[in-house]
Formats: sequence, structure tokens, C-alpha cells
Amino acid sequence: MSLMECLSRSAARWPGLEAVIDDQVRWTYRDLIERVEAVSSHLRDVGIGSGDHVLVVLKNRPENILTYWACHRIGAIYTPVNFRMSVDELTYCATDSQCRLVVAEADLEDRVLTVLNGLSAPVPVVWVAGPPSDPDAFDRWLRPGSNLVPEIRVDESQTAIMLYTSGTTGRPKGVPRSHRNEISAAIAHIIQNRYQMGERSVGAMPFYHTMGMRTLVSSALLNGALALLPNYEMERLARLIPEERITALYLVPTLFYDLVNWRGLSELDLRSLTKIGYAGAAMTSTLTAQCFERLTPQVFVNHFGSSEVYTFTVCDWLDRKPTCAGKAGFHAEVRVVAINETSGLPDDGVPFGVPGEVIVRLSSPEAFHGYWNRPEATAKAIREGWYYTGDVGYWDDDGDLWVYGRVDDMLISGGENIYPLEVEDVLSMHPGVAEVAVVGRSDERWGEVVTAFVVPLDPNLTAETLDRYCLNVTSLARFKRPRQYVFVQEIPKSPVGKILRRVLREGPLNTNL
Repeated sequence: MSLMECLSRSAARWPGLEAVIDDQVRWTYRDLIERVEAVSSHLRDVGIGSGDHVLVVLKNRPENILTYWACHRIGAIYTPVNFRMSVDELTYCATDSQCRLVVAEADLEDRVLTVLNGLSAPVPVVWVAGPPSDPDAFDRWLRPGSNLVPEIRVDESQTAIMLYTSGTTGRPKGVPRSHRNEISAAIAHIIQNRYQMGERSVGAMPFYHTMGMRTLVSSALLNGALALLPNYEMERLARLIPEERITALYLVPTLFYDLVNWRGLSELDLRSLTKIGYAGAAMTSTLTAQCFERLTPQVFVNHFGSSEVYTFTVCDWLDRKPTCAGKAGFHAEVRVVAINETSGLPDDGVPFGVPGEVIVRLSSPEAFHGYWNRPEATAKAIREGWYYTGDVGYWDDDGDLWVYGRVDDMLISGGENIYPLEVEDVLSMHPGVAEVAVVGRSDERWGEVVTAFVVPLDPNLTAETLDRYCLNVTSLARFKRPRQYVFVQEIPKSPVGKILRRVLREGPLNTNL
């Protein structure tokens, strides 16, 4: 079954239910199908066919959703990218994907035109949120075209979307995902979150990210309502919960941090919100406790996965084991093997309690089968039918997975392996700490020293106070405690909330212990 078939069946089931909501529109499933048919006809009118890439440089607008479904209706490949990308990054993605059309924000016109003018062949562009009189404006695509093209029969093995990884360590990598991949991931997401028909959620996570995709597709499969948030504002997100009777939120920890610490939250009626989940980055024990206390969810799930293979593991017993990654997801088979193991099959893995690299079997219907135009990266990530995630974790005695972070984030100080997440979780419990990130910095004697970047709640917080806390109050091993503290106003993060540790390693220091 294709993605468009899924939407069509949802529309036939409950045509009058709300599907898409924002400040300007309130579309039912019937409305959505009509507009998707119109947009797909216009795509065909400009020459887009099966297998063509449509580069989408949009916020989470209704037009973005229409482009997504219209691509699937004619077999084109929806290829979203971060609208904050630089000209060089956009040029790379446009060239790498060999896109045949760009759909972009009108206020990015200068940047997008610079990209298009530098391509070897002309690529047309359609502008969104621009002047209605603009002949290239998306608005005119909302009206039926000259001839309504029939829905194309699409095989489930065909590529449906291509996501680009963040590219924090190099060029972004294209991750082609088939209709089967995306439908399977949505089904797993529904099961793992205990979603029901008619869930109402917020499209806060960008659609160029796998978390945004999971929210979009699972909502459509369940005849859910998706309230869009093109311009993220914490107060607007919070107020959407009672206004739209939001039942489920799927966000990165950074957004949950903003939400539970927003001063007006206690004044809102949040009783409709019963299911919350996070992914994309680690959540501290402190933030986990705040989410339980201030949002009182009935279901609270940690998802551990990636763009390449959506689900690795899930944990919905965070009340007992905060920060735990849990057990293999609905479609997943997961092992932990020796770090940097390059020979032989991953048969046995490492013993329980021993850190290693997390790998996932590619037989999962959620799994990709290789990067776009990147054979070297594919060969490094995929070996003997397993995807090597680059994440470090270990199994506890209950068979639950705990994740330390990335292999590349591990630091070695005085010959000891130290993982940033375990140090961050301890420091985050100090009442004077708002946020913390830990990295290793070069040191002639130790090789690397544990360095903590701290956003203080208390302006009088000192490095000496935190060092005494680590030594006398916590169970953190002495050799793992930070030897350097840097007090900062904010922790640098990617647009989807991942800590940019490379930036921190290059930052200044103001206190050494």
C-alpha cells in the first residue's frame, strides 16, 4: 500500500473530521483530499512525474502538507530540507537530489534564487506565502488545474521521501525512504505511543525531520487533527493544548523543557493531553520528573532511533527508569557490540553492563537500505545486514537499554572512558543548574578533561559549589567529575535540539579546577 492510499482510506472513512488546522485554515479530510488532487495536477502540469525529487524549503504550513501528499499521489519524491540552511548547503542538497522543482518560502527568495541561478540546469520554483498576484505563487495551485490527473499506482518499494541528515560533521546525507518504510514507521509509532483514532496533535517538529514525519503520517492514518505551528513560539504551543483539545505531543526534550518551565502553564487546562513522547536527544532525570509532575501524562515514551531506521528501542516506564531507552521497538532487533568492531558477524555482542555500539538489523520494514549517492557512508554504516548507529549503550540486568551518547562523543581522560550523558544527568539535578552539556577538551596530561558547560539558574553558582556537589552528594565516580566549568547563557543546539558538542569544544573557558 502507498502513502496516498492510506490518506484516501482515512478520508473515505471519516471525510468530515478535522485534518489540518492553523491560524488561517481548518480543513476536513474531504477538504484535504480536494486540495491534494488540485496540487498534484499542477505538479504534473509543470512536468513532475514519478521518481522526480521535489525540494521543499518550507515551514510547517498547510502548503507543506499539500505538497507532501500531492507528491505521493503522482509518485514523486518529497525532499524536505531545513529552511535555515545556508546557500552552500541548499545548493548541495538541490544538486545532490537532482531536484526538478523547488517549493519555497517567499521570504527566502534571495537565498533560493541564488541557489537556483548557480545550478547547471534551470529548475522552476513555486513560492509559498508570497503575494497572491505572483504568477508563481502556490495559492493558484489550490484551484483545480486544467485537467485532474488520476492517482498513479505506486509500489510500496518506491522511494516516497528523502530526508537529509543534519550534517554536523560534514555534508548532509540523503536518506531515501520507501512508502513501506514510512507506513511501517507510522504503524510502529502508533503502537508504541498507544495512539487511538482521532488523536489531536501539534505539528511543532519540522517536516524535514523524521519526528515531524512521524507526527504527520500517524495523524493521517488515525483520522487525527494536526494543529500546525509554522513559527515556533512556546506560549502559542502551550495555548494550543486547551484551545484545540490536544491529546498527544511528540517533541524534542528542549521543547518539553521550555513548555514545563513556561510561567503561564499552571493557568491552562491541560486535561486533554494524555500522551507525550520525546526523541532526537537525551532527556535528563530532572526534566523527566518535571514532565510527569506538570503535564501528568498517562503515557510517556522515550523513543530511540534515527532517520535511517526509525525505531531502535522504546521505553514507556520512565517513572521507574527515567532516561532509559527501554527495549527493542515493534519492528526492531537490536544488539550491542564492541565499539569499532570491524570484522566478523555481530553474533554475540558484549555482556550485559558493558558499553558498546548499538546496531539494528535492517530486516525491519522501517529501515532504509543505503544513503543517496554516498557509497562510502553506506559501507561504513551497513555491514552484513546490520545498521551501525554510532550510538553507545549497554543492557542492564532487566534487558533494558541505556544510551550514553555517540561513539564520537565518548572522551578518554587518564585512560578512562567517560560518557557525557551520565555526567550531565548528575549535574542537571543540582537546583542551581538550568541546563548542562559535557564534552572532552584536549589536555597534555590527561589526554582529555571533562568539561561542563552550565546554564545557571542561580547567578551566584560557582564551579567550587558544583565540584563539592559531585564529590559529596552524588554517586558519580571521582574521575568522571568535571575538572573545568564554563558558565554560559545558552547551550548551542541544532534546529531539532541536539547539542552541538563540536562548538562547545572550541568555546572559551572561564573556570578551571
